[in-house]
Amino acid sequence: MLPEILRQMISQRLRTMNWQVYIILCTDNSLYTGITTDIARRFREHAGPQGAKYFRGRRPGEVVYLEGGHTRSTASKREAVIKKLLRADKLQLIASNSNELAASGEQGRF
Repeated sequence: MLPEILRQMISQRLRTMNWQVYIILCTDNSLYTGITTDIARRFREHAGPQGAKYFRGRRPGEVVYLEGGHTRSTASKREAVIKKLLRADKLQLIASNSNELAASGEQGRF
């Protein structure tokens, strides 16, 4: 049996590791990259008035890439790296094995 303090530390670490990096294919065929702890909620926010400014001139189409297991810090760093990629490289990333949606077959609207 684990000591209580160790259980609390593990629990805290697991809670901080639930950040995800995502890419949304927009209706104008552009790609939007962001981070969240709840992809379904964030997609709904993007589709509504609480979304990012990016979506004021376009609509989110579907989530095409999802990468989990991040802390907020690592998710932010990964987001920055992905945002700097060329479109062709982002499309390769979407088609890669690191895309959790491709592995689960769950691409689409949330």
